Amino acid sequence: MEKHLDENPAQQGASYDTVGSIATNVADGFTMVAVGDVILSRPLTKYQHPGFDDIVKILRDADATFGNMETLIFDIRSFKGSPEAEYGGAYHISLPELGPDLKAMGFNLMSRANNHALDWGLEGMRETSRILDESGIVHAGVGENLAQAGAARFLETARGRVAMLSFTTTFTPMSRACDPAGEAPGRPGLNPLRLTKRVLVPLDLFEGLKRIRDALPATDFKLNRNNPSEVSFPGVNFRAGHKPGYSYEPNQQDVTNILRNVRRAKQFSDFALVTNHDHEPGNQSAEPADYERSLAHTIIDAGADAYVGHGPHRLRGIEIYKDRPIFYSLGNFFYDDLRTPVGADQFAVIGKDPMVDTDADVTASEEANGDPAWEGFQDPVYYESIIAVSRFANNTLAELRLYPVELGYSMRFANRGLPRLVSGPQAKAILERLQKLSEPFGTQIAMENDVGVIRLKPNSQL
Repeated sequence: MEKHLDENPAQQGASYDTVGSIATNVADGFTMVAVGDVILSRPLTKYQHPGFDDIVKILRDADATFGNMETLIFDIRSFKGSPEAEYGGAYHISLPELGPDLKAMGFNLMSRANNHALDWGLEGMRETSRILDESGIVHAGVGENLAQAGAARFLETARGRVAMLSFTTTFTPMSRACDPAGEAPGRPGLNPLRLTKRVLVPLDLFEGLKRIRDALPATDFKLNRNNPSEVSFPGVNFRAGHKPGYSYEPNQQDVTNILRNVRRAKQFSDFALVTNHDHEPGNQSAEPADYERSLAHTIIDAGADAYVGHGPHRLRGIEIYKDRPIFYSLGNFFYDDLRTPVGADQFAVIGKDPMVDTDADVTASEEANGDPAWEGFQDPVYYESIIAVSRFANNTLAELRLYPVELGYSMRFANRGLPRLVSGPQAKAILERLQKLSEPFGTQIAMENDVGVIRLKPNSQL
């Protein structure tokens, strides 16, 4: 069930002709490379990983090279913080050398708003920011208050100025940034888009839930007894639907804030990239949550030149809307998850003893079993993704090239998670899956020499 957001906030005060056109404004040949989740625990450029040079060449050849930074970077020997009681499912951590290494690979844009942004508290967030700044990598999505976390950050390239804005719908409650209010100071954290989640059930089951609600005694909990269209119990809301599933309603205050920042980003740049870290409705789902398509369209309408989703660790479909690319999820790009150290809370959740078991035991058990709500990372689909290369001509998207990659699912744990380009049957299988996922959006993906191709300008010379 697709949500239709109020698009008026994107248009309020949108006098673009006074500060620059809403249209893309880059020089011909401008190229953006986008990949999904970057989960790394070490520098890689010195490692002789088979095929890695081919990956690096694609990353380096672009004007703007983007990935979702889903780890913290600091030296545990001098770190002044601690692992948070609330964390994003794992305590991701990497060595300080990772910052310069990512720059050497070609990355110059990183989103930071995600469920791991504050795994190691504010100290981890701030130290990661310092190292990325020193490495010359533009990053967005966290800050000392909501205004900073929500603001776009800018990359200067030879073919135009690029703005990037980062927000997330999947985050720990205590990691949400806020602005000052009167004498109360702002709160450091990430740029959120809060969602109200509802469980959709068939009408007969919904009527049964209403009877259960009405039979319960009065308590301190709000049961919404007077709402005929919704049944709410503590922590869960139900509505009648045609089929069982989940529905999400974005917080309108957050949407308005994001759209204002998108408009500002485009006013100060030639190309605006907006990214959303979104696990909803769950990592098992190959389809985006019901709110996201409408939101992505609204963000494009507000001035974004590209929308990149990430989070569920697997590919989702691609849409071309008003000649602009929308990637609903680019899956994992790096999953070199040799994280150490691991917080005591995760040892307890996985059922391990830090006096007996190792950090690797914890991670391996998590990968095998995962959260009780799903099967973990045992399906190869979590180790297959793409590198998306968008090329622009005459200030519009001319061509998308989609390079299939595989992250070493069959390799030993210590060597798993590093991408390599694939060909033959494996490339065909990945691209055919992406074709199927993109069909509902009207997107046609051709296959040429083991690469997916979407052409908007067949005669363009790029």
